[in-house]
Amino acid sequence: RPEEALPVFEAHLALSRRREEWTHKEEEILDAQDSVADCLCDLGRHDEALVLRRVIYARRVVLQGVSHETTILSGSNLAHSLIKLGHWDEVTTLLRDQLLPVA
Repeated sequence: RPEEALPVFEAHLALSRRREEWTHKEEEILDAQDSVADCLCDLGRHDEALVLRRVIYARRVVLQGVSHETTILSGSNLAHSLIKLGHWDEVTTLLRDQLLPVA
């Protein structure tokens, strides 16, 4: 149930941001943000999810490159959020220019 899961994912995100000893701290934060975004989508809070998905995708492109499987998955999640909100021009550009060439 997403309404019960959201506070858990948000707490995990907060913990991920505080734990400096983690080797892949930014990766852990991105994964936690992704869980929060998924939950927000499940709750129909697509505007909030879109904000997170943009950040996640942009950081993964920088950290891993456009052809890495997690970057492609993050781009797909971003496309899903854009579709839910009816941002057709932006999703078309994302799919055509960034995701399809590397898939």
